[in-house]
Amino acid sequence: MKKIISIIVSVLFAGHPALAQSNVTAGHANRLVEHYRAYIGEADLFNSSGTRLTQPWEIIRQDRANFHRYGIRDSDDQSDSFFADPANRQSLEAMLRNGSMTQEAAAMIVHGNVWVDVDIYGNQGIGRWIDVTVSD
Repeated sequence: MKKIISIIVSVLFAGHPALAQSNVTAGHANRLVEHYRAYIGEADLFNSSGTRLTQPWEIIRQDRANFHRYGIRDSDDQSDSFFADPANRQSLEAMLRNGSMTQEAAAMIVHGNVWVDVDIYGNQGIGRWIDVTVSD
């Protein structure tokens, strides 16, 4: 019985990258690729057409587009090299879906005026998931 429970627990945790940090993809261990901290300000809540964004991943992606593409930066925003690449910004939604963020953090990001800490995990330059935390 213990063996069956152990197998079930192993299978459950192995399927979630944030819980299985030693997750291996194509023979290469995923690792922390980069970390950055950014402020989600008013400009990050709207896309370049002026439409109010309603999903946390959209807002985080807009923050990085504002930082790298449009030069719109909040004071003390940190740079990152990973999301400087537009293709990597495009994959942010899937990366967040594979990573972790609490519902409370998601709500705070959608409201704005909050600091986010983003950890990017992957291997060989390919992002696999992000973990996002917030603070006031």
